[in-house]
Amino acid sequence: MEDKKVLLSVRNLHVKFRVRGRILTAIRGIDLDIYENESIAIVGESGSGKSVFTKTFAGMLDSNGFISEGQLILNDSELAETYVNLTPGARQLMQGTLSRLNDISRYELGAETYKKMKALEAEKKSRETISDEERAAIEKELNDMKFRRTNLFNEKQTYDPRHEKDRIKAADRELKDYDAKIKALEKKEAEEEKARKAEAAKDTAYLESYRKQMAELKAKYEQEIKGQISEETKKRNEILGKEIRLSVGRYSLVKRIQLTHGLLVALKKAMQIGVDLNDENQRNAVFDTVAFRVKYLDETQDQLHGTCILNLANVKYARDWQQIRGRRIATVFQDPMTSLNPIVTIGKQITSVIMRHQGCSEVEARRRAIELMHKVGIPNAESRFDDYPFQYSGGMRQRIVIAIALSCQPKILICDEPTTALDVTIQAQILQLIKDMQKEFGFTIVFITHDLGVVANIADRVAVLYAGQVIELGKVDEVFYDPRHPYTWALLSSLPQLAQRNTQLYSITGTPPSLYNSIVGDAFAPRNPHCLKIDTLEEPPMFRVTDTHYAKTWLLDPRAPKIEKPEGIHDIHGKLMEAFNI
Repeated sequence: MEDKKVLLSVRNLHVKFRVRGRILTAIRGIDLDIYENESIAIVGESGSGKSVFTKTFAGMLDSNGFISEGQLILNDSELAETYVNLTPGARQLMQGTLSRLNDISRYELGAETYKKMKALEAEKKSRETISDEERAAIEKELNDMKFRRTNLFNEKQTYDPRHEKDRIKAADRELKDYDAKIKALEKKEAEEEKARKAEAAKDTAYLESYRKQMAELKAKYEQEIKGQISEETKKRNEILGKEIRLSVGRYSLVKRIQLTHGLLVALKKAMQIGVDLNDENQRNAVFDTVAFRVKYLDETQDQLHGTCILNLANVKYARDWQQIRGRRIATVFQDPMTSLNPIVTIGKQITSVIMRHQGCSEVEARRRAIELMHKVGIPNAESRFDDYPFQYSGGMRQRIVIAIALSCQPKILICDEPTTALDVTIQAQILQLIKDMQKEFGFTIVFITHDLGVVANIADRVAVLYAGQVIELGKVDEVFYDPRHPYTWALLSSLPQLAQRNTQLYSITGTPPSLYNSIVGDAFAPRNPHCLKIDTLEEPPMFRVTDTHYAKTWLLDPRAPKIEKPEGIHDIHGKLMEAFNI
């Protein structure tokens, strides 16, 4: 894929969910590049993280989900290009921002001393309280206990009071036992904290030494931050002030003021601890805590010009997502009936999207909508324009969903098992429609599916997910005909089309691991018939098979024993050619 532009670059992505007081890690460090005009399939069992992964870059995570780590860089020059008008009011605000930047830059002069003060404070606090490791262990035990108590309480609600009185009484006793244990653990933590604090208070020699050192550092710090900043720093601050204006320029006046204040606070904290703001990555990281940074390029008398790094992992405001979702990234879901509003006409649902994102008149939006309906194969589009969803068949409804998704000509079309709810003949038509639309509009397809037959027909590349990680990645023929990961072997062996007469259909034993717990070693190890000892101890790296094919398994280590893939998928090429008519 060297000749193709990277459209979306995913780096070390971690996605977590808060569930009943516990943290579930659904995505665990995914690295993946998605290219322009390609079709990439995301495959794996239910719960492997396929839909969660795509929801992260479509801005559709559930309210209890969050990206804890990683980057999602969208390379879209049109969205990245930013212009901000330099009105008299804007110039006045920029002057105030520059004055504030020059003022807080004095903190950089005392950064080393400030860090010593913070280290001294941290040392004193560590003597007065339990360690972070001890606190984390107690919190984990408490959360596990509360989780089990909640499950037991919910289970108790299902018992029949007339016939299961004994079970209800037993559950009540167990609930009281949990309450007592939780209270005792919380009390133990509080008592331990109190004991550590009392013990530290008795160490008068240390406290006197602490007060003396801190007084000396504070005096030195106060003297340092009274110094004058250099001309070089002032020039840097001029650029910083323009970047702040570029970064907040797309918002309303009130929001601009709030974000400008937030960025100044973030920059002050960075200056206090000596962050190198001349370093691009470090400057991006500081801006990302408030609003993604727009890098200053040049200016005219009337405008500032910059370009932004679109890290979707740090998009915080609905208005920003409105510029991305629909216009740049669109989704087709599995059930078209839940994707369409049953009380709004088909035409209205298409035109409302076109008018919102493309700013055209209702007449023009109607013309474009009817044209799209023709393109996706709706017969008599003009007469069907004012029909309601219930008047369309399942296949036609899915065609309308595709038309809505393509109405703003997105760069990425996420297809989340779009043929699952349709019968086999309609499935083939929808797949062909998606491929035809891709040729016409030139978008990238991210196809989520359980059906490996669909993958063989539509994908250029395949990413196999297991327990929130990409465990094999390659071109479709590499993953199908030369798979290297035991999980991929198991998925392919499970294809009904590969089953021979008078043989038992293969199934993968066991279940995926619980993502509430940290996983040691290879997540697939407990289900892997070819498991090595190291699989239970260390997580494997991603091994390179070819320039385009990678697999995350210790079997590819030169020191590993040579294990042949299962007999059932040895002649997979011929079987798939016959089964899927490839």
